[in-house]
Formats: sequence, C-alpha cells, structure tokens
Amino acid sequence: MSNQGKVDCGRRRLVVATAAVGGAGAVAALVPFVSSLLPSERAKAAGAPVEVDIAKLEAGQKINVEWRGKPVWVVNRTKEQLDNLKKLDDKLADPKSEAAQQPEYAKNATRSRKPEILIAVGICTHLGCSPTHRPDIGPADLGTDWLGGFFCPCHGSKFDLAGRVYKGVPAPTNLEIPPHKYLSDTRVLIGDDK
Repeated sequence: MSNQGKVDCGRRRLVVATAAVGGAGAVAALVPFVSSLLPSERAKAAGAPVEVDIAKLEAGQKINVEWRGKPVWVVNRTKEQLDNLKKLDDKLADPKSEAAQQPEYAKNATRSRKPEILIAVGICTHLGCSPTHRPDIGPADLGTDWLGGFFCPCHGSKFDLAGRVYKGVPAPTNLEIPPHKYLSDTRVLIGDDK
C-alpha cells in the first residue's frame, strides 16, 4: 500500500489554521494604520455644523458659540438697532456687503436671513483679534455718532451691528457671515446652509 494516494488531513488543517491566524494578524495590524488615515473625532467636531437654541435670546442680547474653533456671535437686534443701520451707510467702507464675506442670502442691509438675528464670526478682519460688543449709543470713548456695534480694542477697528466695517479703520473688510440655516423659529444650524 502506497502513501501517495492518501491526504495528510493533519497537515492540511495546520496550513489552513496558520493562514487564518496570519490573515487575522494582518487585519489587526492594518486597523490602526487605516484608522490613522481617518479624521479624528476632534477634527470632525471642529468642522461640524453647530446647532444653537435661540429661544431665550432676548432683543438686544448676544450669545457666543464656537464653530471651527472660531467665536461666532448670535445677536438679537432690537427694532431701534435695525433702524439705525440705515443711518450708517455713508460711514461704512462696504455698506452693501459687496465683498465676498457672506453667503448670497446675507447680501442685504442686515446681512442676515432674518433681519433681527445677526450671525457673524467674531474675529476682526485686520489681525484676528476679537472685537467687543458695544450696543450702547454715543459712549464717551467712541463718540456721539456711535449707534452701537463692535469695537476691536487691538487697533481700533469699528463695525456696525450688521458687522459692516467703518471707513478709515485698520480692518479692510466686513466681518464674515458663516453659512447657516434655520431649523425652526428657535433653532439655527451654523456651518451648513444646504
């Protein structure tokens, strides 16, 4: 009787088991490598849209949120503040918001989807400082013609309550208006307008 026709089942099982263990080991070794190519949770969150509840935001108030690592202001403007915007056109560098710093739906006198709500990135377009919210009218340090807005303490740039830059200040352009959309009357999504 010859051994040529017989199959060694023990050896076959050993080869199959070794291949399975080797394949599992290769997959296990690739998982960290492939995972390192994917964006981290922190990176995803940094660019992800931010949902904001504005139900308790009263007229004249401002809240700050963070989107993409930047401060974003949500301001509920009063009727008086909205009326004052019309009085400032001759003092502003870009009163019609012609520079590309806002989505098309914010190329209007209020630079917003809803006139009473301003959503703007709170970073000065000069050197990246964060202006302060100065809603008061005619303060001594800003002059009697100040009708409310944002003042950058770093180099003196001024913006009105629509984020439009005044003439003759270091900031070259208006504040950026981020993409946004309303999910309801009291909820807004910043970072997505589709």
